[in-house]
Amino acid sequence: MSVVIGVLVHTRHQEVFRQAASTVSGVTLRWAVCGDPAQAGDRLRELLTSPGVNGLLIGPRSYEAVRGEVPEDLPVAVTRPSSLELALAVARMRSDYPEHRRASIDTFEHHVIQEVATTLGVRHSALPYATDQPIAEIVDHHRAALRNGGVVITPRLEVAEALRAEAPVVDTDLLAASVRAELQDLLLRVKAGQAEDSRFAAGVFQVRDGEDVERARAGLREILLQDAHLAGSWVENRGKRGLVLFAHKALLERATAGWQVVPALQQAEHSMDVRIAAGFGLGASVRAGIALAERAAVRAEAEPHSCGFVIQDSGVIIGPIGGGGRRTEFSYRDHSAELERMAREVGLSPTTLSRLVSLERELRGRAVSPSELATLLGITDPSGRRLIRKLGTAELVTSEGSAQPTRRGRPTRLYRLRVGEALGQSGTALE
Repeated sequence: MSVVIGVLVHTRHQEVFRQAASTVSGVTLRWAVCGDPAQAGDRLRELLTSPGVNGLLIGPRSYEAVRGEVPEDLPVAVTRPSSLELALAVARMRSDYPEHRRASIDTFEHHVIQEVATTLGVRHSALPYATDQPIAEIVDHHRAALRNGGVVITPRLEVAEALRAEAPVVDTDLLAASVRAELQDLLLRVKAGQAEDSRFAAGVFQVRDGEDVERARAGLREILLQDAHLAGSWVENRGKRGLVLFAHKALLERATAGWQVVPALQQAEHSMDVRIAAGFGLGASVRAGIALAERAAVRAEAEPHSCGFVIQDSGVIIGPIGGGGRRTEFSYRDHSAELERMAREVGLSPTTLSRLVSLERELRGRAVSPSELATLLGITDPSGRRLIRKLGTAELVTSEGSAQPTRRGRPTRLYRLRVGEALGQSGTALE
């Protein structure tokens, strides 16, 4: 089955995008072309009204104009000039302007500029990419940086035209290879998400109290069967006071608003005055899912009120989840291209990185142990230690000494999160 990708692209780059897509199989593209970023919103709405769009491939300026309108659950890839474009631009600079050894570079991401310019031995002034960056500000940066001579390297046509009469300019453009890489990565993410959504999940509901437990269970069953969000799920009795529910993971996520609320809990309390414990399990098989759901239900029964927990086979534990309102602890989401790029490099999901950024803000520089990090994220201690190792390899945590909670206990190392700090890199550098 072909994946449908919406492509929102400027007229100037349409042919490059078509070249990039011509060698990618298993994908159907729906095109939305605009000549001005101001038209991007209308083109996006046209794309989203057509059925079955699984992902969005978009240029950076168009994304700036419409990012508030992109659905949160739609996978997005933003195409930006990469290391290859900058390396070719430096090669052109050396060929066309051999007398110059200094370059003023804009729009490329910070790590790309550092990697290419340092490797190729180019002294440079850098103005990395930032959203809503005025053209006049970029032009002023180049004028200040080139007071002692040099070459402008820019992928922005307006900047190149503004400075061409004042200094040597090497203008760059997107290559089909870079667009193809983003499209293939987006395609893989969409397919992985579809496979994940089609996994079976299990839910276990237990009546915790009440004078007539079996009658309460029958009432709870009716509540679940009448929930329109659970249409298509399978519900069976489980012992005298329980029910077990089977459904695709995507269906249960929608029914719980992304594991944030279980409406059946509140309905059972209001209509029957009974407390309910709910557990959800996501495993590699139906049997594993039920086992995890049972563990989650036991954890929910230990709470004083009706609630639910989710346990995934990856070690993630979410909860307690109530019957009304919406949780905020697990709704952090920042789908910037920089965050998604970092997530791919580190080997974590963008959602996990977003939660870490939010937690970093709450900690305000305070160091935590792997165990405390696990508790704050709702995951197991071994998963917390593995997460620290991954973040350490990517230089997204720094060691801050150790602490000894008890006199006889072993010291535990403390770490300070630096994810948000790494995502916020910007400014200028001169070498």
